[in-house]
Amino acid sequence: MLNTLNRVKPFREFLMLIILAIIVIILSILSPAFADTRNFINIFRQATINGILATGMMCVILTGGFDLSVGSVVGFSGIIAALFAQGDYPIVVPILLAVSAGALIGLLNGVCIAYLSIPAFVVTLGTQSLIRGLAYLASGGFPIFGVSSTYEKIAGGLIFNAIPFLVIYYLLIVTLFGFILSKTVYGRRIYMVGGNEAAAEVSGINVKRIKMSVYGICGLLAGVAGCLLTSRTISGTPITGMGYELDAIAAVVIGGISLSGGSGKWYGSMIGALMLAVISNGLDIMRVPSYYQLLLKGAIIIVAVFLDVQSKKKQA
Repeated sequence: MLNTLNRVKPFREFLMLIILAIIVIILSILSPAFADTRNFINIFRQATINGILATGMMCVILTGGFDLSVGSVVGFSGIIAALFAQGDYPIVVPILLAVSAGALIGLLNGVCIAYLSIPAFVVTLGTQSLIRGLAYLASGGFPIFGVSSTYEKIAGGLIFNAIPFLVIYYLLIVTLFGFILSKTVYGRRIYMVGGNEAAAEVSGINVKRIKMSVYGICGLLAGVAGCLLTSRTISGTPITGMGYELDAIAAVVIGGISLSGGSGKWYGSMIGALMLAVISNGLDIMRVPSYYQLLLKGAIIIVAVFLDVQSKKKQA
């Protein structure tokens, strides 16, 4: 049963990778500035925050759920980080507080969904508004500036004067969760819960605990993203992260993760995040208005969902 649930057709991921390559070639032809090495590094940097969020969202979607609160968690955890990244606090304090805040919010979502049987849409939509309100209260409704230079270097530094720390953090996170999802018992259980919840429970898997844990992971990574974003922008603002949850879900879906759960490759979310970053970067360079970018992004999401639905029909 496990092999059946965890089996994924590589066609969708391969197709999205080919489409990504085609988009890169077209944009490179249309704009020579796009093909510059420094711009490719910038694209990876732009993809990191959404990619980190998409990694957490992927874990949730693999169980058949989703989380609409991650954008608000990014904003709130960023505010917490900014508040404690000032003065004489050790650098570890704002990092731990921001990440812990995100993890606790995620666990709260997980408890409500798994143990209280409240629909994920209702719970995460509620916490989306609740946490955004807390971000405004914590900041007084104003941006928080004045983070220490040490904190600024967390996301602002470069390796070999070329590769941003942000990119390294993202690659480490993706690699870690790739290992967890593909090589560990816990990862296989995530796929099993999303593939057939009833069968997973009969097999002795604690479905409620798995569900709660993936929301905790999603919140934790949103806290990481908020922490890094605060370091990168040298400020924390209560409006940070608005709409990020939709981009994270889009990256996961574009990357071939099934919205119904139970199937998809761990690297799919990375392909999706890169595709969104490439499109946004390329169209910005060509000075294409933002509303055209929204149209294109929406069309890609619809195509990705269509492929998912068709794949499910063929399996049935």
